[in-house]
Amino acid sequence: MDDILARMVAVVQAAASERRALCIRSGGTKAFYGNTPRGTVFDPRAWSGVENHEPSELVITVRAGTPLREVEAALAAKHQMLAFEPPHFGDEATIGGCIAAGLAGPRRSSAGFTYGGVREAVLGARLLDGRGRLLRFGGTVIKNVAGYDVSRVLAGSLGVLGVIIDLSLKVLPSPEKEATLLFEMSETEALQRLNNWAGRPVPLSASCWRSNQLWVRLSGSGAAVENAARTLGGEKMEHSHADACWHSLREQVDGWFATAPPLWRVSLPSTADPMSLAGEQCIEWGGALRWLRTDLPMAVVRARAQALGGHATLFRGGDRQGVFTPLTAPIAAIHRRLKDEFDPARIFNPGRMYEDL
Repeated sequence: MDDILARMVAVVQAAASERRALCIRSGGTKAFYGNTPRGTVFDPRAWSGVENHEPSELVITVRAGTPLREVEAALAAKHQMLAFEPPHFGDEATIGGCIAAGLAGPRRSSAGFTYGGVREAVLGARLLDGRGRLLRFGGTVIKNVAGYDVSRVLAGSLGVLGVIIDLSLKVLPSPEKEATLLFEMSETEALQRLNNWAGRPVPLSASCWRSNQLWVRLSGSGAAVENAARTLGGEKMEHSHADACWHSLREQVDGWFATAPPLWRVSLPSTADPMSLAGEQCIEWGGALRWLRTDLPMAVVRARAQALGGHATLFRGGDRQGVFTPLTAPIAAIHRRLKDEFDPARIFNPGRMYEDL
């Protein structure tokens, strides 16, 4: 076993024997997400580097401590990309933290074509569990399905099951051309348009509506993008300005995200009606992701999200407990069984997702 891994295993085994909590944190760029972190900081960034990249197989295998920017640079050199366009939220972001947070950017889902989320990109993983075991799940090729669901569970787990060591991820070729179109329209009209486009062969790779403006990104071959732009109409944005807009949306450095009220991340069916709640909205993913800035009580926001067929997560600001929608009894039982199997001493990121997990 490599000396770095041996030291990591020793730390976990000691913490388990002492029942001492560990807070898994690499660059800390997403430390704001989830309930308040607890425990001694465990930083896995020493385990870093690209282990294998097979461009022809559309797969990359990396150590979890590798900076996210390095992974994306390695892919860009081969004209490839991570399909889910992950947010960094800072220069210190790592690929392991990216998968553990489970957050996708504007390309996650779009009208007419789905690039897929974080979970869909995970082909395989190696995990250091709460007993100090190094466990491998899944594979390194797209057609390999052994252990596939277990590796996918790590996406969005916020480190509560263990320390991600290695990851094999599905990647995609970078699009030949992109164009961004701007429209003036109401929320209701925007949702109707996006859902209409979803049923048509339009190469949309991102959408955003706010303040009565809808902007959509087209990605694909030159001919497909140009044909779609003529069909949809709207005002074509200058390329560098469009790139800057999508970057500021993905990284939430846009001024809209800097305002004071708590920020809610509301996941809904794309066909759901407008939320019709006090506050300001920014709508992505063809209507399936609705950011809401509001001072309304948590119970009000969650009740409206549930009525529309979805759920609401307190993303930034506000009380950092009860961030995630409470689990139903059957789902909570599954979470507990997973925690019992992978972290029986309850040392990893206690309470980060739910207080009793």
